Amino acid sequence: MNIIDRRLNPKGKSLANRQRFLRRARQQILKAVREASGERSVTDIANGERISIPMDGLREPTFRRSPQGGVRNHVVPGNKEYVEGDLIPRPSSGQGEGGSQGSPSGEGEDDFRFLLSKDEFLDIFLDDLELPDLIKKKIRQSDSYTLTRAGFSVTGSPANLNLVRTMRNSLTRRIALNRPKPHELAQLEEEIARLEESGADPERLSELRVEFERLIARSKRVPYIDPLDVRYNRFEHVPKPVTQAVMFCLMDVSGSMTEHMKDLAKRFFMLLYLFLTRRYQHVDIVFIRHTHEAKEVDEDTFFYSTETGGTVVSTALTEMKKVINERYPPGDWNIYAAQASDGDNTSSDNAHAAALLENTILPACQYFAYIEVGAEYKDWLGRETDLWRTYKSVTKPGGNLAMRKVRVRSQIFSVFRDLFSKERAGATAGTSP
Repeated sequence: MNIIDRRLNPKGKSLANRQRFLRRARQQILKAVREASGERSVTDIANGERISIPMDGLREPTFRRSPQGGVRNHVVPGNKEYVEGDLIPRPSSGQGEGGSQGSPSGEGEDDFRFLLSKDEFLDIFLDDLELPDLIKKKIRQSDSYTLTRAGFSVTGSPANLNLVRTMRNSLTRRIALNRPKPHELAQLEEEIARLEESGADPERLSELRVEFERLIARSKRVPYIDPLDVRYNRFEHVPKPVTQAVMFCLMDVSGSMTEHMKDLAKRFFMLLYLFLTRRYQHVDIVFIRHTHEAKEVDEDTFFYSTETGGTVVSTALTEMKKVINERYPPGDWNIYAAQASDGDNTSSDNAHAAALLENTILPACQYFAYIEVGAEYKDWLGRETDLWRTYKSVTKPGGNLAMRKVRVRSQIFSVFRDLFSKERAGATAGTSP
């Protein structure tokens, strides 16, 4: 049986060809997506994108004849300059057919532009990212289930038919009921045909005919496969052990944070939010804003509130510690944290923040990422901020604290991928400017 799918592709385009094209041009598309993401606003980061990739990256390999050798036969129209047997000199440009000439119009096509859908953009945008060291598992009350084999059933879908068990039951039943075997019926039929042809021993022939009819009737009463023989694979829905994780997003919104710095921090956290909600089904996200005070807020308040004030970093770490103690026991949860700040802090608070981070927060976390946002101009003196020096003092080789700096939009994506790439999972976290 041949099945032909004659359904039209959406909008007259070939979905299979589009997916094949995305796979073939993946590197060029990934580069274009990274460049496009740096110029997006926070509100439209998850939408589709019209991107351009070089035409050179779309050409498929082909076989061509070498212009430097080989024998060719051509049929050309007549002319007034050459007769049969004359040799036509090669053009002075040499290597190509007819040489290379400039375009008098100056027109051409350098890039290929096309529109990525929202799902295509996010799949490429978040490719090769994952949370590091995601190991703690516990069955939580949720709608996450998995199908598990649970024996056999006498009813079910034809797709779940267990052929081996069905044939085993059929064989057992046929042996128990003494169903005539096909070769026995064939031998009896051959003997009846031989006696009919020879005409000898009519009495024996009559007995064989009666026996043959009896066996045929018994075969019909004992079918080869009976509905009682059929067995189906049975499955049960059992709770699936899911990896529980929580991400704490800590953002400094004090008066020292300029609009440029806040924009960089919000872009980073928007990337983190999209990454978590897109790639993981059971990851809680806790948003904490802090000035000289810290509090847990909802998503809208975290990204769009205009509240400001002084700077005391330890308040954010204290609020995180409070939430962990109330809702996320470290023995059951994978705890992650990402903090964005301009590096300023009240001098008297640095020692308290370092103690909280070293003795409470880092031992409870699988991974802690600190992002320091700065002004667009470069600090030529290489001065380290108070908070950078404080966090650097508690950093250990092979530890779970990673520190990065971001000054312009174009650096956000590369820093984000560096912090959450698959290669980092299980690797040593360190400090980098």
